[in-house]
Amino acid sequence: MDQKHFSEITSFLEDRLRPLFDPETGSDHGFGMDDTSRALRALRGAVSSAAAVKGICEQRATADGELRRVIDQTLAHNWDQLVGLARHWEDHPDFRPLFKRGSWDFEPEPSAAGASEG
Repeated sequence: MDQKHFSEITSFLEDRLRPLFDPETGSDHGFGMDDTSRALRALRGAVSSAAAVKGICEQRATADGELRRVIDQTLAHNWDQLVGLARHWEDHPDFRPLFKRGSWDFEPEPSAAGASEG
């Protein structure tokens, strides 16, 4: 999985969540202290946190073995969080098969350091 995968699933999730906060659609949730608003903010926060991988993806290519394993674990964890959220909209016409793939379904990518060693 790479930054493009994260961007695609994040865009999908943000497109589902944005209308829930939009007063133009009649929503009064998201900004109050009621349980629905709190839940919406928590969900949006979870998506934002799991999607914040740009710097990690960039570091991955040049990371040494130990750091690369930590990065891979972080990316896998974050991806699986986003997939778990996206699957709630599996019946949506914009849902893509990519959003069903677990982190273990991606082929391991060689590192730049590993490629230069062989």
